[in-house]
Amino acid sequence: MQKKVLITGGAGFIGCHTANHYASQNCQVTIYDNLSRKGTAENAKWLKQNYPQIIIKQADIRDSSSLNQAVKVQNLIFHFASQVAVTTSITNPREDFEINTLGTFNVLEAMRLNAPSATLIYSSTNKVYGGMEDVKVKEGKTKYYYQSLPYGIPENRFLDFHSPYGCSKGAGDQYVRDYHRIYGLNTIVFRQSCIFGTRQFGIEDQGWLAWFTIALLLGKPITLYGNGKQVRDVLYVDDLIAAVDQALKYINVAKGEIYNVGGGIKNTLSLLEALDLLQQLTGKPAMLKHEAFRPGDQPVYISDIRKAEKELHWQPKITAKQGIIKLIQWSQDNKKILEHIFS
Repeated sequence: MQKKVLITGGAGFIGCHTANHYASQNCQVTIYDNLSRKGTAENAKWLKQNYPQIIIKQADIRDSSSLNQAVKVQNLIFHFASQVAVTTSITNPREDFEINTLGTFNVLEAMRLNAPSATLIYSSTNKVYGGMEDVKVKEGKTKYYYQSLPYGIPENRFLDFHSPYGCSKGAGDQYVRDYHRIYGLNTIVFRQSCIFGTRQFGIEDQGWLAWFTIALLLGKPITLYGNGKQVRDVLYVDDLIAAVDQALKYINVAKGEIYNVGGGIKNTLSLLEALDLLQQLTGKPAMLKHEAFRPGDQPVYISDIRKAEKELHWQPKITAKQGIIKLIQWSQDNKKILEHIFS
């Protein structure tokens, strides 16, 4: 029987890669997206060209009636639709809440009422751990690093939502988990670190590696907040899709669980290191502007991914540098599209 897959935010960066993956396996894929984000129309067009059978439903997750209809008969649901920027959440916290918290609640209720045997994977964030001011951090020449967390931050780290975005995504994170406990739904939470890759139309507030790449190629200024020594673990999008496949393969273990999914300790970059590598690989100089640190910006965030490694038998295969080379190549090949979107 053909698997039916619904992807909210399916025309976004991660969503379109997920849609491509499942459409290539002859699944019936439905994209549910309001197409409001930069590049989503381009991604939707690309998907339709490759897979004319993909269904694209232009709708909003705040519309519970449309969601109820879309969720019916689905076997697998990915909830990627989201307000993604901390700065936007501070400017407009109500909209952030309605999209991220109420939207996630709408997805869960639609699933509970219309597709209770389906599986749901929710895209959460490392921001649920907050600023982690109690974690001791040391400063090196080009990067910050943890003093005594050799593997990074584990899932049992206490939650400390910081910023309206952290609150709204964190509330969704906990709702998704609890709908497994209370209603027995097959839900899985991925607390994602910095996912990057092709077809990512990054902006200053979100998708920073893609934005750095785009800005370098188009000669646009890059704002460096703070001293640039902030560190993140980065994960190429193909490895995220592989983690999804493994979670579904081991669904009896994974359902109701929360996993950190990122590049882990082996795939970390500071902003300065990323800029240096990008300039080397592109041969383009960065036009830098400097601003103060942004509120709630963790000096270091590195995912401890050992739980996913142990329970899902998954680990990243594409190094940060390998992924960046792929991103640069795609960006160079699609420079006209980028110029059009970022003009």
